[in-house]
Amino acid sequence: MTGKNITILGATGTIGINTLDVISRHPKKYQVFALTANTNVEKLYQQCLATQPRYAVMVDNDAAEQLSAKLIKQGLETTVLSGVEGLETVASHDDTDYVMAAIVGAAGLLPNLAAAKAGKRVLLANKESLVMSGKLFMDTIHQHGAELLPIDSEHNAILQCMPKASNKSSIEKILLTASGGPFRTWQSEQLSSVTPEQAVAHPNWEMGKKISVDSATMMNKGLEIIEACWLFDVPEEMIQVVIHPQSVIHSMVSYNDGSVLAQLGNPDMRTPIAYSLAYPERISSGVNALDIFAVAHLDFEKPDFGHFPCLRLAYDAHRQGGNATIGLNAANEIAVEAFLQKQILFTEIPILIENVLQDIVSGTPDTLDDILIQDKVSREHSKLWLANNTKNNQRQLSS
Repeated sequence: MTGKNITILGATGTIGINTLDVISRHPKKYQVFALTANTNVEKLYQQCLATQPRYAVMVDNDAAEQLSAKLIKQGLETTVLSGVEGLETVASHDDTDYVMAAIVGAAGLLPNLAAAKAGKRVLLANKESLVMSGKLFMDTIHQHGAELLPIDSEHNAILQCMPKASNKSSIEKILLTASGGPFRTWQSEQLSSVTPEQAVAHPNWEMGKKISVDSATMMNKGLEIIEACWLFDVPEEMIQVVIHPQSVIHSMVSYNDGSVLAQLGNPDMRTPIAYSLAYPERISSGVNALDIFAVAHLDFEKPDFGHFPCLRLAYDAHRQGGNATIGLNAANEIAVEAFLQKQILFTEIPILIENVLQDIVSGTPDTLDDILIQDKVSREHSKLWLANNTKNNQRQLSS
């Protein structure tokens, strides 16, 4: 029996690297069919040498030419494609069985939709797809018989605590856990001095820069609230965020009989990756078993919306509709990049986002074109705010 062919969108990122690690432990079950990256030629080249996929895709055209030359020199028969079209090709290819959707941000939307339209098992590590196009994306999954499994540790935990046969009416609340990030115990007045280097140093998880900053502002959790509403078909008032600094309980589901089911484990993304690859079975992931005695105790706190305004903005945006969640995501991406480039303060990230949201009309777009238009308009608004902010303040942040 041949194994499943896996396409990894975003292979050079943390999720992609961890996916390759899990796959390498089960060579009879899974084969790498395609690997993709944005511009990291050397990393993808090394991954191609190790796995010899049928396809490799670089979003950047120049990077694709460089990769192709390197692979030809080594005698590999891997076909190199480029651009968004290349991503969509490998995500929807007839020989692709599962698609690991691990491209960060709005850039993952089109190839993820292509995978859904092709009826694939989509392993979703890109929450922005549901934040931007929740109704359209879920409708596409259902209409084309695709299978959607979440890779975020929190949503994967909810999936494990919410069996398919469970009657949804028996669910009282979904408890979405959050580490609280590196600034959970800081005073609010200290946050304006946060540096990019401090923000990307997550206390529990190894993540990319953008997601690490999102965790520090708790926008990551805000996006996950919206994602959970679409994944599990529940209103936002059923989602309660719980700060849990140890990141041992990954999420919980509370039922009407008083039961609360929780999924526990060491903070390692290979666990949800392995669970989703083998679902509904389980396979070894390479993650050490949780030593409950070493953990010793578990702490829980209510989030402070004043300390984490991005969390409040996410709840508000979901209530307002799809236009607002598209704007929320677009503005956040622009704001985080500006912070990482030291153009704005950490505390200005939610200010930029709220400014963009104030001008967005309530409602949800019906088509992909309308979604992309709202995304473009929100990004233009964000960049205009940045330009005006820099001009008005006449300052250069210290390096």
